[in-house]
Amino acid sequence: MRKRSLISAAAALAAVGGATFAYASLVERNLFTLRRFDVPVLDPDAEPLRILHLSDLHMMPDQRRKQEWVAGLIGTDPDLVIVTGDNMASPYAVPGVLRALEPLLDVPGAFVFGSNDYTGPVFKNPLQYLLPDREYVHGVELPYDDLRAAFTDAGWADLNNARTVLKAGGRSIELVGVDDPHVERDDYPSVAGPISAGVDLHLGVTHTPASRVLEPMAADGFELLLAGHTHGGQVCVPGYGALTTNCDLPTRMAKGLHRWPGSDSWLHVSAGLGTHPTAPIRFACRPEASILTLIPR
Repeated sequence: MRKRSLISAAAALAAVGGATFAYASLVERNLFTLRRFDVPVLDPDAEPLRILHLSDLHMMPDQRRKQEWVAGLIGTDPDLVIVTGDNMASPYAVPGVLRALEPLLDVPGAFVFGSNDYTGPVFKNPLQYLLPDREYVHGVELPYDDLRAAFTDAGWADLNNARTVLKAGGRSIELVGVDDPHVERDDYPSVAGPISAGVDLHLGVTHTPASRVLEPMAADGFELLLAGHTHGGQVCVPGYGALTTNCDLPTRMAKGLHRWPGSDSWLHVSAGLGTHPTAPIRFACRPEASILTLIPR
């Protein structure tokens, strides 16, 4: 009798596990969601400014549903588009990325790259993401120069270890960015310094929300910091949240809008729109893009 009960319990557990995996891999990872946040960083009486924040597309050539959904975000009427990296998951992904972003390329924009813009993903045990000091393994080289050229030819600002001022929504915006800290490509000291006077807004941009980058950006006075990389944890525990951020960011800040500790700066971390191709699942963490409506303090 006891043996039969154990077999029944094991069968039920296997069925629940199978159903959960099927939901995570076939349903939730395709439930693209638009998040909306109000961010109080503008001067009193300033008109709102709308930023569309996209991250972690991890695009494969045949992901037409994702491409069409992203292209449709032009309907949100953004004043500025910020892309925080990891656009590709295949050497053949550039046409798919551009198909997704083409309607948005006419809007003022800026970008940084992530590690999966430079080299492709390799198979790994997903449990390795829980290890803080795991070694990063590079895959095949990706056509990042082609993607960079397409973005800059459209007029988007390349913020990989760069700083610039652009116009969007009738405002002047100072932006500073770094290349991906996750693979040691960041060089914030080369672009560091206090925010410029006489500019309406100041934004800091990075793929990985590493504290060694966010701390000095906030100290320099950048009011809003934008990042991706974490996938929001990708697989979360309902009622608890993310188990890892794959960097030194606290798990409570794995996605969404937060005050950066000890500063007046806000941090928005996008949970992103894609997944690692060898772990194509999301659970309790839908793929997302965000509209950040900047409002007066």
